[in-house]
Amino acid sequence: MLGILLPVALFLAVNTVVLYQQTLVAANTAYDRTLLASAKSIGEQLQVLGGTPADGPLRLHATLVYSSLEAFEADNRSRIYYRVSGFDGEMVSGFEDLPAWRGRIPDQGAYAALVDFYDDVYLGEPVRVAVLLQPVSGPGGQGMATVQVAETLELRQTLARHILVDTLWRQAALLALIAAVVVWVVQLATRPVQRLGAALAARSESDLSPLPVEGAPQELQPLLDATNQHMARLSHLLAHQKRFVRDTSHQLRTPLAVLKVQVQSARRGDLPGPEALAEIEHTVDSATDLANQMLALAKAEQLQEAGVPPPLDWAPVLRQVALDLSALVGERQLDFSLDMPTTQVPVAVHEWALRELTRNLLHNAIKYSPVGTPLAVALTAGGGWAALVIADHGPGISPALRPHLFQPFAREASTAGATPGAGLGLAICHGIVLALGGGLSLDNREVHGRVLGLDTVVRLPLA
Repeated sequence: MLGILLPVALFLAVNTVVLYQQTLVAANTAYDRTLLASAKSIGEQLQVLGGTPADGPLRLHATLVYSSLEAFEADNRSRIYYRVSGFDGEMVSGFEDLPAWRGRIPDQGAYAALVDFYDDVYLGEPVRVAVLLQPVSGPGGQGMATVQVAETLELRQTLARHILVDTLWRQAALLALIAAVVVWVVQLATRPVQRLGAALAARSESDLSPLPVEGAPQELQPLLDATNQHMARLSHLLAHQKRFVRDTSHQLRTPLAVLKVQVQSARRGDLPGPEALAEIEHTVDSATDLANQMLALAKAEQLQEAGVPPPLDWAPVLRQVALDLSALVGERQLDFSLDMPTTQVPVAVHEWALRELTRNLLHNAIKYSPVGTPLAVALTAGGGWAALVIADHGPGISPALRPHLFQPFAREASTAGATPGAGLGLAICHGIVLALGGGLSLDNREVHGRVLGLDTVVRLPLA
């Protein structure tokens, strides 16, 4: 309302001042015609006397009486004064104290007469004065008389004020009309917003269903679309949190129950102390690994919300992870080979995510590789992509597991000597790769229908 009415009111105020000035000019133009008529009436009654040896010098004579000007008075609120000056500027008739004219006739006047109009003050009142240069001739000669007619401004000012008041009333009515229209239009336009607000306020805290967009005004469509997209992200996040809490409670319940049984057994003395402590330590380690993997899975799913990290060279990360897992490689007596390019392999990823991705894939390959078999790891870069290829000689992926390969807690049957995991490693890797815009594939390497191993390929875009 203020944004519309204030500029309009300012414009109307300026327009009122301009209109008042124009009204005064128009009133002066109209009433100046009356002044000119008065001056001409006086000029028509002037006479020239003298000009001969018998009558003396040439002089101007006026027989006008003031009562003859009453016909030119518009009403009894204004007064007319006049003065007639002779050929040499001498006072001939009228009000002697009326200030004499000292101006000049304009080059292009509004009337076909030698007339000038100006404002002056007489008897302490502002007056409008018309000056007419009237040629006068007689038997003895001719000359130029100066006729001044002054009128007080009451009538002109009254007319201007009357027009101003009428204009102000109309402009006030216009402002009121604009205000009413603005209120009505705003109420009409914001009614869908009010309905939308009421619908949102009535929703439950867990209701993240999309807002209806049918029938909504066109101006609200971008807001509704953005809100629905945001609610979809919130719904996905909430579902992820619920699933994480459910899986966590389910997966941690078993090791905690086992740990409690082991503690009770140790207290009863069912097993020797060192053996009981070793079992308890093993259970605690398994629960710790499970908790760490679940936290890594949650962190991987939140990776898409993080900002773009600076480029990171994949080669030293892979080398360090291989060194960290070298003890496991030696334990299983694997024929391990690591092939890396001499140049950098930059990828835009957080270091913890790249390390977690590389460690999980390499750890799985080591865990499921039979003792004494080859394990080849190669890192390449080209075509805008960085690729990590891990080729083991394990049992591969069974057809039953493949549909659930990247789901949390999906486990493959362990090979001899391999410790079964929690089934979170591939889910973590898949989440990281998807967040980075890459791809992850696990394909069985088969010859004549026999699985010889598994090829794990990770592709990430080069930074």
